[in-house]
Amino acid sequence: MHSILVLYYSRHGSTRQLARHIARGIEQVEGCEAVLRTVPDITDQGIETTPPQDGDPWVSHADLKQCAGLALGSPVRFGNMAAPLKHFIDTTSGQWLSGTLIDKPACLFTSSSSLHGGQETTLQSMMLPLLHHGMMILGIPYSEPELHTTQHGGTPYGASHLNQGMGLQADETTLAQALGKRLATTAKQLASP
Repeated sequence: MHSILVLYYSRHGSTRQLARHIARGIEQVEGCEAVLRTVPDITDQGIETTPPQDGDPWVSHADLKQCAGLALGSPVRFGNMAAPLKHFIDTTSGQWLSGTLIDKPACLFTSSSSLHGGQETTLQSMMLPLLHHGMMILGIPYSEPELHTTQHGGTPYGASHLNQGMGLQADETTLAQALGKRLATTAKQLASP
């Protein structure tokens, strides 16, 4: 079984919903399973230390080592990834030194509350450390029809959601699942001897 890590930070739930649809796409590929993980929040008092009672568990460095691929997601924070996710990524020097993530496929996803709030720059900000880790970045190709017609989220850089208080829209969920399926298919092909 190929484990695909879906790692995200979500403050209000939109990015978590997107993560769930990417996981559904991953699990459409035979022999692949989605492993959903999140990161601790950062408050004025520091990093949260009590694990969540409900929801997805916190990520560990072992999750990175064991995964065959990675989907990384964050809400938009001033055109950048959120600090809790960046904080975790900044702790992965050991994985960088050992080459844990080299040649593994990765994709990105984000959510924002405004159309021009920085979705693409946020996706690019998450892409940079993954390139330093030697990962292979996958986007959404224009062979996905919804990418041509979406009125909400979805970019060639990765899946996205425009939160207008109505939850994920059909074009956003279709694109997120297509990206998850592409990630899992690629991971499976790369892992085959």
